[in-house]
Amino acid sequence: MSSNPVAETVASLMPRAKAELTELVAFKSVADFDQYPKSESEGAANWVADALRAEGFQDVALLDTPDGTQSVYGFLPGPEGAKTVLLYAHYDVQPPLDEAAWATPPFELTERDGRWYGRGSADCKGGFVMHLLALRALKANGGVPVHVKVIVEGSEEQGTGGLERYAEEHPELLTADTIVIGDAGNFRCGLPTVTTTLRGMTLVRVQVDTLEGNLHSGQFGGAAPDALAALIRLLDSLRAEDGSTTVDGLTADAAWDGLQYEEEAFRADAKVLDGVELIGSGTVADRVWARPAVTVLGIDCPPVVGATPSVQAGARALISLRVPPGMDAAEATKLLQAHVQTHTPWGARVSTEQIGQGQAFRADTSSPAYASMAEAMAVAYPGQEMQYAGMGGSIPLCNTLASLYPRTEILLIGLSEPEAQIHAVNESVSPDELERLSVAEALFLRNYAGS
Repeated sequence: MSSNPVAETVASLMPRAKAELTELVAFKSVADFDQYPKSESEGAANWVADALRAEGFQDVALLDTPDGTQSVYGFLPGPEGAKTVLLYAHYDVQPPLDEAAWATPPFELTERDGRWYGRGSADCKGGFVMHLLALRALKANGGVPVHVKVIVEGSEEQGTGGLERYAEEHPELLTADTIVIGDAGNFRCGLPTVTTTLRGMTLVRVQVDTLEGNLHSGQFGGAAPDALAALIRLLDSLRAEDGSTTVDGLTADAAWDGLQYEEEAFRADAKVLDGVELIGSGTVADRVWARPAVTVLGIDCPPVVGATPSVQAGARALISLRVPPGMDAAEATKLLQAHVQTHTPWGARVSTEQIGQGQAFRADTSSPAYASMAEAMAVAYPGQEMQYAGMGGSIPLCNTLASLYPRTEILLIGLSEPEAQIHAVNESVSPDELERLSVAEALFLRNYAGS
């Protein structure tokens, strides 16, 4: 990185950033309060609020959102007449999954091979630390030239829509000239990238019932309808032979016309085993950024250990459907539920329950904010030009903000590049990326103030 005062300041602040991220990662802030204590999320929220107060933010508040979680808000006034920028991150995290599969404890930030490992290190507690670093660098080099609002969500990973509904009920709170969402990531470490599209998401729980109770498989198997077998057949109907998503009535042939994702690079990023084929058709970018994708997230059935010779009376699954831009998530949900009803075999009783939903998002890349960010990225990443990419995941708040504030510019950057392995075991963040993106964000705020 070329030497400049902002970059030098951020570099000097990195030890402090690591210490703070260590404290924040230690909170087991999974917003599933049936599995994790609510006090862990409340502790993380209070930590974020205290950090904002220490930076001089005013009106710092813990907002009780309708889904039972808390989002943290703060306002840092800038010069009179300045533009307003909203910075977003979230402090809730995914569950650690199999803790035994982590090389180091998931809630202890651990440095290894040049990366910092821990749940939420990249997604998205590191994103909040990135915002802090950018603001501190500006304060040390002439001041923050814009009004800054910060909102840090407490239930983004659950898809329960708390902050979206709160924003709709209090539309004046998050008004801004531009919004920087710190929850995306570079296409590759060292390649500056803004994410211009996000797939939406719907979550549907499916229950299949066939019998009043389990039966002995020797006595009744072969004629008694097995609910688990019915569920397996139903789930199989959601994919074509090549693995493409097949939901009746859902279009799945769109093409991506931006930055392409080479198949070998994708195989390496996804850690696909040798000899195992990728699923679907079209380019990799088509499949992960422009088309719907169904995933079976979990099945409730007897585990192998301790299983008895029984015909199952009931079985349950949780299905995720990723929805690309241009496709309405509510309509996709209806099509998925109708498909489930149609493809359940043997007259088995089936019910569906929608438990989460978020719309897809597409940014306006012709806006002045994108020019300001491209200029900032060129300084933070010498010799590199800012790239546009999609992201297969969802940030439901984006579409809500775009609907509430149609003239507001929205940019998505962040620390979740492929090596970060977000949502998987051994999630990590690159401190180099944290440093460079903090510099980029600081320079963006300065550039945007004068645009």
